[in-house]
Amino acid sequence: MGSTTKLTSSDGFELSAYRADPEGPARGGVAVVQEIFGVNDHIRSVADRYAAAGYLAIAPAIFDRERPGIELGYTPENIEAGRAIAMGSLDFETVLAVAAAGTAAREGGKVGVVGYCYGGRVTAACAIVHADVFDAASSYYGGGTVGLIDQVPIVPMIMHFGERDHAISMEDVDKIDAAWPDVTVYRYDAEHGFNCDHRASFSAVPAAIAQARTFRFFDEKLG
Repeated sequence: MGSTTKLTSSDGFELSAYRADPEGPARGGVAVVQEIFGVNDHIRSVADRYAAAGYLAIAPAIFDRERPGIELGYTPENIEAGRAIAMGSLDFETVLAVAAAGTAAREGGKVGVVGYCYGGRVTAACAIVHADVFDAASSYYGGGTVGLIDQVPIVPMIMHFGERDHAISMEDVDKIDAAWPDVTVYRYDAEHGFNCDHRASFSAVPAAIAQARTFRFFDEKLG
């Protein structure tokens, strides 16, 4: 069971975060980056999963710049509200305050970053601009990531996409794959959000495979 803590980003902004500690000595740290739904029950459970695997996991509430305490579900209304915050009122650059979570997680050793949906794009951006903080990155179905391909990830990264994703075309995934030859891009027979067991698009087998690949990748890069 984790707890709520506070982080301070590089520009001095204070935001909340969910912190989950491993039972024994940490094998590394992991910053867990939310979907458009905030640090909700699902994201806390993801952080708990990484803590159970031995990592110090910290999930920053990156929507706190808009309004503290945003937690959304998965109804159509919630999806629209989350999109409005993520794509409208928040400047994407401010979201890179996730680096504050990585800095805090370094208490556990080398640090990885993993993000989902909106957080998947943020994770890719962190792999490009925050090599000073992160040692590995695992990005899940980050919408809009194709818009970053004119830049080069410095941090070792793997990526996960569903072949039946309604929001991310396989054409865009192919562009990402071609532009970033040093990044391993995995494709799954799944929809958008396949890792989230709170959503109808959850797909247990692809989620388990992607999780195993991420654990193995972090074990290699953070161990």
